[in-house]
Formats: sequence, structure tokens, C-alpha cells
Amino acid sequence: MLYPKDMSSKSSKQRTSSAEPSANLIDLNVDELIANGLSSDQAAERVELGLTNAQNNDSSRSFASILRANLFTLFNSVVGICFFTLLILGQWKDALFGTIVILNILIGVVQEYRSKRALDRLAVMNAPLARVRRDGHSLELPVSEVVLDDLLELRAGDQVVADAVVLNCQNLELDESLLTGESDAVEKVELSEVMAGSGVAAGKGLARVIRVGSETYASKLTLEARRFSLVNSELRNALNQIVKWITWLLLPVIAIVMNGQMMAHGGWTQAIASGAWVAGIVGAIAAVISMIPQGLVLLTSIAFAVAAVKLARNQVLVQELAAVEGLARVDVICFDKTGTLTEGEIEFDENVLIDSSGSKLDWQSVLAHFASAPDANATSRSLAGNFAQVNLAAAREIEFSSARKFSAFEFNAGGKAETWVLGAPEMVLLEKSHQPARKQATTIAETGKRTLVLARTTAHIDGQHLPTGLEPVALVLFKEKIRSDATETLNYFKSQGVSVRIISGDNPATVAAVAKAAGLEGTFTGFDARNLPTDIDELSEVMRANFVFGRVTPEQKRDMVLALQKLGHVVAMTGDGVNDALALKKADLGIAMGSGSSATKAVANLVLLDGKFSSLPGVVAEGRKVIANVERVSALFLNKTVWAILLGLTFGFALWPFPYLPRQLSIIDAFTIGIPAFALALLPNTRRYVPGFLRRTLGFSLRTGIAVVSALIALRLLTKDWSVIDSQTATSTLLSITGLWVLISLARPLNRIKLAIVALMAGIGVASFTIAVVADFYSFSSLSPSQLLIPIALALAACTVIEIARVIINRRTSEEANI
Repeated sequence: MLYPKDMSSKSSKQRTSSAEPSANLIDLNVDELIANGLSSDQAAERVELGLTNAQNNDSSRSFASILRANLFTLFNSVVGICFFTLLILGQWKDALFGTIVILNILIGVVQEYRSKRALDRLAVMNAPLARVRRDGHSLELPVSEVVLDDLLELRAGDQVVADAVVLNCQNLELDESLLTGESDAVEKVELSEVMAGSGVAAGKGLARVIRVGSETYASKLTLEARRFSLVNSELRNALNQIVKWITWLLLPVIAIVMNGQMMAHGGWTQAIASGAWVAGIVGAIAAVISMIPQGLVLLTSIAFAVAAVKLARNQVLVQELAAVEGLARVDVICFDKTGTLTEGEIEFDENVLIDSSGSKLDWQSVLAHFASAPDANATSRSLAGNFAQVNLAAAREIEFSSARKFSAFEFNAGGKAETWVLGAPEMVLLEKSHQPARKQATTIAETGKRTLVLARTTAHIDGQHLPTGLEPVALVLFKEKIRSDATETLNYFKSQGVSVRIISGDNPATVAAVAKAAGLEGTFTGFDARNLPTDIDELSEVMRANFVFGRVTPEQKRDMVLALQKLGHVVAMTGDGVNDALALKKADLGIAMGSGSSATKAVANLVLLDGKFSSLPGVVAEGRKVIANVERVSALFLNKTVWAILLGLTFGFALWPFPYLPRQLSIIDAFTIGIPAFALALLPNTRRYVPGFLRRTLGFSLRTGIAVVSALIALRLLTKDWSVIDSQTATSTLLSITGLWVLISLARPLNRIKLAIVALMAGIGVASFTIAVVADFYSFSSLSPSQLLIPIALALAACTVIEIARVIINRRTSEEANI
């Protein structure tokens, strides 16, 4: 028998549509395969048939898809058309806003491609090599060069790179925690199946590859998870919604504005005949560009990019810009246990002495010998350093195996034999007299600690059988090694009002014990996921009432995330194994450990490269800074968008010439919005996340926008007999004053840095109107004091309304934050 009964040579035939497999793919002699492996010709034939272990492990989108996503947007299309129209008309001075489009594209493309390359390099550095036997020689090959029927040589510490069936083994045990979540090693015997993604914990063996590439269990499990999707971002969603609304408004507004500008220049026929249509188009573009908050998208990209670079210095890889925001919005975070809360290893906890009398050997020295034995398993090795080492010579031994669940050594103690056994209580304490010790061990095991018993006898070791006459000496307790920063991180999330769920494939009691040891507070027991309901509503209620879960399958992890989302939670999921990939994909934010599987890192939004939980609070802080600051500066942009739309409609219907040029708006935007917004977006801000970003921002902007456009209408009525350049200068003056006051309102509370920013912006504004060369470039005139008084008075009236709007919005935000 060459394959398990569910994997025959027919599977090879089914995987090759272009060619029939040759006899070599079927008629392989097992003894010859074990002795020599595949021949070079047999391996080459399988490569030609496509039966290799190569698979698509791209961590993110290709460069082409990244470029398309950042280049072809509604925002870029609208602004780009306006930009090229002005260039064609020769109005390059009014086309300065086009640089915003270019910068926005560059920042988005560079940052996402940088993250992609960083993760790809990480995957390459951590990619394992496969040890195979070919032509009678042992070779180390890249994983992608392994072919169907290759003979894998498995040794302790190796990673299994393809699904295979064991042909020969000696005490072979595999760690399948990345696939199943189970932390206990699994014993393998001949004809057992081993899966890609598992690791060799102990022993050695030879295994014949039966599934490669996308046919492996791990690949099928992560097929759905590997499909690219964007992290859910309130900021990005809100900005996209704004751009969508503006886009729907653009066509009718453009038509109204264009008609108004032509009519203001004597009608369409006269405007076209006289060439005044160029001024009409420039005015229409000025209206359209002022409606689009083009700097806001750029600013958000910059804020995300700067945060991502800062996090990268702290070994946090941001695979998508908006993921910086994600964790700041999370109110439930799900931790996997093995490899996430714990380091995936066990450590000695304590011992409970039962009876050490009657022995000539010190029981602690015996434990030290178990720890230092060449064939010691991981559990025994964890005893090293906890007990004083004494040179003991064993006359006989029984190596540990998962089937026996014990190991033993026979020593010569003063001319008499003493045999010591270390193993599972249920396998060692079999006599009736052992019941008290076994009950004590069971009670301890129910707390989640792994419990072994050390027992002794004067009987000799006979083969591989358990020696007779054993008497328990001590219970040896182990615990999973908790990450040093797990408690600190759990406490942080508790202080921030973030609820925690521990989800694992391990024993529920063990998971609960680890959760308590890691610092999770509260009264809870491990819920056995085998009893979880399949109905999503019933599952949601279970998730609401319970916090620790064990025996969870990969599919159940995914469903549990969906159930929490159904309850209205924003869910983050952390993990390191293939069994976590589906859940990470469905979570609002997926966080992978840098030491985890490549499949998990490929689908995660954030990767903790150094595996430190202590990095998460820093991610939260950066996310909160981004959200709070972007919300603050968004009002700067949307205030302009609101009054620009209302102004365009008003002047279009009234058939008035547009009151400013695109270039004039560009400089006003620079010192009232663009430059200060960039500075404010990067300043520290620890305000906790409050849902409703779009509603609050629009609420403020609608009030302030109406105040500004009302002042502009009044200004038009009062200055209708002024020259065009004086009217445009008065309009620019009013917009400069109101813009600076919006800046002051949103920058509060003011400190030295913010006061310096406001003072510098005011200085740039004054210079733009008073320095002759600059004023000439922007077509500003010198207004008389009496003329200047009108826009200043109207601006002050608008500023009063702006201040009232700020007080109302701040009060409502404070009330929402305290709910």
C-alpha cells in the first residue's frame, strides 16, 4: 500500500489534464523508494507534468493592481480632467492644484508597494527548505521544487512542506498547532498522514509526498483567505461617500455654473464669438475644484503613511494604510492561545512531592537526568535548569512515545536497580494504591496545567513495558510559556474598554488556565466549541456570554468572528497558524505574528514582525491619532466644499461672474487648509475613538459653510459695481479670514505649537496680499481702507456663527464619548 485509502494514484491522474501520467507515477517500488528516493528522471517527469509544490504565495496585490487602485479613482478623474483642460487653454497658473493628484497617487502606490515588498522579503527569509532523497542522496531543495512522490526525510525541527504518508519512522511526533490549534504533539506511525505546515517535534521518519501545491490541506484551508480585500475603514468609507456625493452633484452643478458664467459674459453666442468663453470655463473650473476636498484624501494618505513608517520602526508591518485606523476602532479583540498568548512552548511550573522515602537516589537529580537525555522530548527538556545536574549512568531506558506517554531509566544505586518513570498519571498510576495520587493529579490537571508523575520501583526494565511495583514520588507540573508582554497588553485593552475573547483549538480547561495566567480578569470557564450552535443568532448569544473557548475549528473561528460582528462589534483577530487564516480574513482587522505561517501573514492587515504583544498599544495610539486628527482637519476641507457647492449654485442661478480665480483659491487653500492641516494631522492626539466621524464633520461643515456663503452673497451685493479684480480681492480677503478662524476653532485646545502654526499661516496670508510680486501673480489688488472694511465686517459675522457651531459639535461629541 503506497497511499492511504483516500489518496490513490488516481489523484495524480486527475491533477494532470494535459497529459496522462506515465507508469513511473504509479509503479513505484516502496523498498526502492525508501532506499533511493526518486531518480532525477522521475523528478523531471513530474516537473514537466506540473506536479510540483509551487503555489501562489503572493502576500498582497501585484504592483499593477496597486497602481490601478490608486490611479483610477473618481477623485483623480474629476480633478485630472479639470487640470488638463486648463493646460490646454494655456491657463497654467490656475492649474497648480494638479500637483495634489500626482502626490496622492505617488504616496498611495509607494506605501502599499513598500509594505508588499517588506512582507515578501519576510516570507523569503522564513521560507523553509525541504530535505528529500533522490538518486540515493539526501538533498535540500526549495519547497517549490518538491514533486509528487518525493521521499521527504523528516527530522526533529523540520517543517513538513507537502502532504505526505509515512513509510518508515522512529518515535516520530508532529506539532500540528499551526493547522489545528492543538499544542500537544501527535504521534505518527507507518501509513499515517502528515500535513504541510506541521513541524517535527521529535523522532525521525521518511514520508512519500501524496499532495503538492494547491492540493495540500493547508492550501485549501487558506484559498478563500488569500483573496484580497480591503480593511474596513470608517475614514476611507466616509471619504469615498463624500467623493460619491460630490460626483453626483458635479454634472448638474457644472451645467448650472457653466451656463451662469456664459450668461454673465453676454450669453453663449457672444461669449464664444468674443473669446470670453475661456474666462467662463476658468470660472466653472474654479467652482468645480473648490467643491472637491482634494487635499483631504492626500492628507489622509500622508497621515496613514507616516503612522505606518513609525510603526515599521517598531517592527509592526502595516500591509494596508487604513489598517492603522482599524485597531483604534476595535471594541472586541480575539486572541488565539498557542503562539499568540503563549510562545508555543511549555515550561516547568512546580512540583508536588508525594513520597521520596526509600530511594537511594535524589528524585530531583533524576528529573535533571530526564531533562538532559539525548532523546528527551520537549516536555522533559523544559525541566533543564530547574534541577541540579548529577552524573547518573542509566543501564537501560525506555524512550518516550505518545502511545506509551511515559519514558523510563534504570540506574544502579548502590548495587541495586532503581527504575524511574516519568509520564502521564493515567498511564503510570494503574494500581489501586495509586488512586489518591491519581486523583490529586486529575484535580491539578483540571486547572489547565499539564501534569506528569515521577514514580520509582526496584524492578528492572523489561523491553518497552511499564515496570511493575511503581510508587509515586512527585507530581511534576508544567504550564504553557506565557508571552512576557501578554499581561500588560491585556490590561491595556481592559483599561481602554476593549473586550477580549480567547479562542483556541486546545483543551477548554487548558485555554482557561492560560487566559487566567496571562492576566485575563473575570470569572469564566473554557467553553467547549464542540457544543457551539451553528445558527448565527444562537452563536452570537454564546459569544456575548462567554470569553474563553477551546476545541475550536478553523471554520468555527471564522463563524465566531462573524457572530461578534453581527452583535455590532468591530472585531480584531490575532493568530499565527493556518487555522487562524479564515478568521483573520473575516475580522475587521487581522493581526498576524511574525513567526507564524506565511498564509496567516499573507491575509493579515498588520504583522507583528517581532511577535511582541507590547506593540499593540502603540498601534492603538497611532490609530487614535490618525482618526482624531483626520476628523479635525476634515472639517477644514469640507467647510470649503459646502460653501463652494452652495456658492456655485447661487452664482449659477443668479448669472453672476464667479468671484475668484482657481489660482487665488489655491493660495487661500494653502495657508488656511493645506499646510496647517498637514501639521495638525501629525501632532499627538490621544482622544478615544467616538463613532460618527462623517455625521459630526458634516454637521460642523454645513453650519460653517452656510455662514461663509451667506457672507459671500452679501459681499457680492455690496460690491457689484466694483472692478473684477477688486471684487475678487475682497472675496479672497473674506475667505482668508473665515478660513483662518475655522482653523483656530478646530485646532483647539491651543498650545505653543498650534499658536505658532496659526501665526505662521496668518503671516503667509498677509504676505500674499501685500508683497507686490506675489499679489501680482495671484491677481490681488490693493483695496482702500473703506473697501477693506466690508469683507472684514462680513467675515467677522461669519466667524461668530462658526464659533457657535464649534461649541455645539464639541458638546455633542463629549456626550457621545461618555455614553
